[in-house]
Amino acid sequence: MSADATANSAAVRRSRAATAGFHLGAGALSVLWLLPIALVLVTSLRSFDDIAAHGLGSRPHSFTLSNFGQAWTDGGQQQALINSLLVTVPCVLVTLALAAMAAFALSRYELPFRRFLLLLMLGGNLLPPQILLIPVSKLSEVMGVYDTLPALIGVQIGFGVGFYVFVLHGFMRSIPVEIQQAAVVDGAGPWQIFRRIILPLTRPALAALSALSFTWIFNDLLWAITVLRSDSKMPITAALIGLQGQYVSMWNVIAAGSVIAAAPTVAVFLRFQRHFVAGLNLGAVK
Repeated sequence: MSADATANSAAVRRSRAATAGFHLGAGALSVLWLLPIALVLVTSLRSFDDIAAHGLGSRPHSFTLSNFGQAWTDGGQQQALINSLLVTVPCVLVTLALAAMAAFALSRYELPFRRFLLLLMLGGNLLPPQILLIPVSKLSEVMGVYDTLPALIGVQIGFGVGFYVFVLHGFMRSIPVEIQQAAVVDGAGPWQIFRRIILPLTRPALAALSALSFTWIFNDLLWAITVLRSDSKMPITAALIGLQGQYVSMWNVIAAGSVIAAAPTVAVFLRFQRHFVAGLNLGAVK
């Protein structure tokens, strides 16, 4: 056998060994990642007597759906989920609408101080939110909106729009200017260009940001406990803390509440998964 053939054979073996090692490592990491999720799902279906008799980490001996009903009604998960959706859906829609319009103006037109405005928006997102908790709480009290869902909506929009403008600005700048010039020649105005040309071309980015913003806002706890006080107005994340205090040792009910809280974000991610991956790939290429 020649030296070149021997070298090629050795290279093939190394490549196969590296591929096998990668798949083994990725599989092990996947198992470690999914194991806690599987434990929560199984625990949410077990009865309290089963857990008390055999232990939390034992093999299940019974399955029941009553834990979800208990968490949904007695644990207050129903109202908390409604509150989360009442906050999250308007925040996502309004924030992305404002960010898309601002990014369009900053990326397609020569506005004065546009670079400064972008840096200002980005710098605002670099501030640790912990240093703003007391000012935001006091400001909401002064404005008379403390302990209301509109206060939480305003906070989420205010702290999210800058980041989304920065991201969408990069996508919109990469759109060829010739498309806009052709639309102007055809008599299209700025609003028509934005609605009929720019928005459809940035749909992958908007879908990716929609999934991310929904997850971030829906799972937020910090701002909720900063501007809200009444239990009846708390979102799902804050309600989970109350659920843990209410059912101290009933891990099956707590696990069921966690599954209920995670279901909407999982559903949104699965719905936008294709657009989400396309948005990430588009951003990587550009």
